[in-house]
Amino acid sequence: MAGNVLYDVGVRLRAAELYDEGHGRAAIAALLGMPEETVRKWLDIYRSAGIEVLAMMGKKRTAYSLETKLAAVRAVVDEGMTKPEAMAKFGIASPSSFKKWLKAYREEGPEALRPKPRGRPRGSGSPSGETTREQELERRIKRLEAENAYLKKSIALKAEKRSRTARRPRS
Repeated sequence: MAGNVLYDVGVRLRAAELYDEGHGRAAIAALLGMPEETVRKWLDIYRSAGIEVLAMMGKKRTAYSLETKLAAVRAVVDEGMTKPEAMAKFGIASPSSFKKWLKAYREEGPEALRPKPRGRPRGSGSPSGETTREQELERRIKRLEAENAYLKKSIALKAEKRSRTARRPRS
């Protein structure tokens, strides 16, 4: 079975509880029968954002302002703060999102963190407004020319195939 395994809230909360009792990542992973890397991510989230965020994982996405993103990224890149420290200070729950922000900032600068428009861009799809008779006829001519070229090519290919498979008289 491929893909990520989903764990319920109880398992995540139990991992935090074991951590508070003094267990390490490896011990928690062994006790819960799961990968140590998963436990590490959970504990980073628990330490940086708290038990509430750990419990809410996978339920809703938090939208962060451009200012929050920039401040968190600059704290790591310019001030030398560690990722977990920055996540805790700025209340960022998702390590994967934070890594993407860091990469984008390093490669493209602060503009890369601006929100991008979602959905299909305006103007794509069918042309809006009324088309003139001339535009309609031009579109029809292009379609018919393409259809004509397709048919000619199809006929030529069939004729070529027939000539290759036709029986030649014995001499």
